[in-house]
Amino acid sequence: MFKGEFHHSIDAKGRLIIPAKLREQLGETFVLTRGIDRCLFGYPLKEWQLLEEKLKALPLTKKDARAFMRFFFSGANDCELDKQGRVNIPSTLSEYARLGKECVILGVSNRIEIWSKPIWEEYFEQSEESFSEIAEKMVDFDI
Repeated sequence: MFKGEFHHSIDAKGRLIIPAKLREQLGETFVLTRGIDRCLFGYPLKEWQLLEEKLKALPLTKKDARAFMRFFFSGANDCELDKQGRVNIPSTLSEYARLGKECVILGVSNRIEIWSKPIWEEYFEQSEESFSEIAEKMVDFDI
């Protein structure tokens, strides 16, 4: 299970260090794709395959299902960590997530998320203000 918040910088060549605590679970090769809320999602290959199977079961006759699959899969890239634990983020994904020099890497259950630091700070601040309301709604999910 991925967990934690880490702050790192993207170097001049577009590489980002993945924290050692997350690298072990992520593996040398993983899938990086567009996430929700202008971040990137990174999945270990095993998790990606499970997710892929679930998404393939979505009905093609549903417009929203087709749109989600296109959005999610068209951004997917197989990525590899170099010997220093860095990943070269594809430019299309970097542009989507509006990544600048400063990034935040989160461990979120079965995936990592990569955020632009300013976007993460704004998102966190807004979410923090309504966290108690969000927590109350989690009871609907038996949490």
